[in-house]
Amino acid sequence: MRIRLFILLISISMMGQNRNPLYLDSSADVEDRLSDLMSRMTLEDKVAQMCQYVGLEHMKKAEKSLSPEELLGNDALGFYENLHSSQVAEMVTEGKIGSFLHVLTATESNYLQSLAEKSKLKIPLLIGIDAIHGNALVSGTTVYPTPINMAATFDNYFPYQIAKETAIEMRATGSHWSFTPNIDVMRDPRWGRVGETFGEDPYLVGEMGVAMINGFQQNDYTGTKKVIACAKHMIAGGEPINGLNASPMDVSERTLYEIHLPPYKKAIEAGVYSIMAAHNELNGIPCHMHKELMTDLMRNQWNFDGFYVSDWMDIERIEKLHYVAENFKQATFLSVDAGMDMHMHGTHFLENVIELVNEGRLSIERVNEACEKILRAKFKLGLFEHRYVDESDIKNQIFTPGHQKTALNAARQSITLLKNHNDILPLKKANKTIFITGPNANNATTLGDWHAEQPQENTITIYEGVAELASKYGYKTEFFDSGQNLRNIKNVQIQQAAQQAAKADYAIVVVGENSMRYKWNQKTAGENMARADLKLPGKQLELVQAIYKTKTPVIVVLVNGRPIAEPWMQENIPAIIETWEPGSFGGQALAEILFGEVNPSGKLPLTVPRSVGQLQMVYNHKPSQYFHKYAFEKTTPLYPFGFGLSYTSFTISTPKPSKYTWDGKDSLEVSAMVTNTGKLDGMETVQLYIRDMYSSVTRPVLELKGYQKIYLKSGESKKITFALSAQDLAYYNINMDYMVEEGAFSIYVGNSSDKKDLKHTQINLTQNIYFNEK
Repeated sequence: MRIRLFILLISISMMGQNRNPLYLDSSADVEDRLSDLMSRMTLEDKVAQMCQYVGLEHMKKAEKSLSPEELLGNDALGFYENLHSSQVAEMVTEGKIGSFLHVLTATESNYLQSLAEKSKLKIPLLIGIDAIHGNALVSGTTVYPTPINMAATFDNYFPYQIAKETAIEMRATGSHWSFTPNIDVMRDPRWGRVGETFGEDPYLVGEMGVAMINGFQQNDYTGTKKVIACAKHMIAGGEPINGLNASPMDVSERTLYEIHLPPYKKAIEAGVYSIMAAHNELNGIPCHMHKELMTDLMRNQWNFDGFYVSDWMDIERIEKLHYVAENFKQATFLSVDAGMDMHMHGTHFLENVIELVNEGRLSIERVNEACEKILRAKFKLGLFEHRYVDESDIKNQIFTPGHQKTALNAARQSITLLKNHNDILPLKKANKTIFITGPNANNATTLGDWHAEQPQENTITIYEGVAELASKYGYKTEFFDSGQNLRNIKNVQIQQAAQQAAKADYAIVVVGENSMRYKWNQKTAGENMARADLKLPGKQLELVQAIYKTKTPVIVVLVNGRPIAEPWMQENIPAIIETWEPGSFGGQALAEILFGEVNPSGKLPLTVPRSVGQLQMVYNHKPSQYFHKYAFEKTTPLYPFGFGLSYTSFTISTPKPSKYTWDGKDSLEVSAMVTNTGKLDGMETVQLYIRDMYSSVTRPVLELKGYQKIYLKSGESKKITFALSAQDLAYYNINMDYMVEEGAFSIYVGNSSDKKDLKHTQINLTQNIYFNEK
């Protein structure tokens, strides 16, 4: 009897060992699976989940291209001294790596996941990528217009839909985590990363950022068609002290809380599951060790429940760049203790964290917290069940007709008409010749930063778009390559272009900047490529002026990732069109606007100054900013925030509030009538601004609080209504209490932030209202 019982117990024990553990049971609850897995993990297993490395193919390329000395200062290529890519592959099978970035093919993604499946616990890898405007670092994917274009649409649909479609293309090619949206509030246009942002206004940035987060994550990011979003860069990177990326940010507490932090609060409320810290220091504290922001504010007060990831090598830079740590181990402690959950990227982090825990300096609870959050993402994304992608199905998931349509429509609605003297546009049917030239006329500068070389057939350049449509309207097109390297346009090329332009009826000159990272020596914009002025780089203005002198009517088309300040062009060129970086179908969208098939409706999401000497120039400045004048420069911008012309005309009535005296309860509705008074159908963006007329501390002259884009046929009128809450009027008072003060508020509506384009009314708030938050 005892022998039988013993045999039975042995059998039951063996059955239990043969069964899959709970965490591998896809039918079990995520939290139960997570608890089961955590109970099986050693300290090393847990810290490994916090470790990220660059992809093996990327590493092999960098091993050939960079010296160890160049590695620290390079933010684009990465490898590891004394650690070969083959050794990194072994580390994956040993379960010592939890995440990769810069994995650009499904083949490599599948290979890495197969290595991870060989590890003791079989935990899949979380693969991240900079899918800033589409999964554009992967060849053959849809390259959507850049974030600054999305902002220029003033339509939250586009960042949402673009992110939703990007998530599908990411999952199809093996990535699960997008390092975007960039919700830095751009306050200095010298900065190279303007094109990655949604512009200068915290409200617009916050709204667009939330739309993109919702598109990527689709509520809780559970499933195989969704990805994790990443709000970045925490914080204030858009206001660099000298315009250079990663330079110190020295901003007041008030500016931090009223300009730079509001988009992050909205992102956290929207459920963003990761936040990336910034390269820069904030008021003397490197952001990667800023415990007050990461833990005290965002985690504890704002209830951020996702995980933090470092930016490229920035924990190392606490020691090597900022000099506030004696060594990498101390830098690791300062960052992880402050709240950092994952290291991008490289060696020694795992060993440092283990030693810090064993020494009692870093708590095991801090490691458990970080590990749990990363593993929760892997469970909810379905990676334990769906770690591999079907390479044969990729072609059915990327660059699809539906995705192409979204990219085209976003480009159409973002392109902004800045000048149209004597209605030279749209071009009418005629038997005439159009001459096209300029460094950005026939290349991939329209794709912006954060794209890899794409198949030529997937991109319509400016020249190709115009040439394709011109014949439909009776025009012949002629093209001259005036040199595509903005830094090295030759005088002889300028002369030849002018000679050919003199024979044409119209000249389209395509100028701007170059953000292409695979032509780094030619770049003038994009990541780590700031400029000390805002003029056209190189001899581009000379090219425009030479063609202007021929008397052929000139249409300037700008392709650029940040604003261009050239007052001469505004004074002399009859038509100027801002395309920003309009993506795969930018050339088609621009051509449709030139010939009137599409009525332009883009608006500027930033202020364009006349010169770099006017900086800082933003629309939401304080009342005393222009109390005095410059000796030789105007105090007005070249183009104001929210500005953009149409081929038709609109009138917007004086705003009418639902009540003129308000106690702050419920909502205040503000309505206005919009009428298309022109001869063409078109879209108009109605913008609502407020101004606190009297306050305990100074307030901006205008603050954007709403926008609506509407389509109106010629002669049609529509009533639009905005709903304001008391919190829309709130600010930080003299004691830094977040509240709204009683008194008068002006409410403006119009089609730009220029006072001449606005009509206003005034309401009175009858009581002070305090909000329990910082």
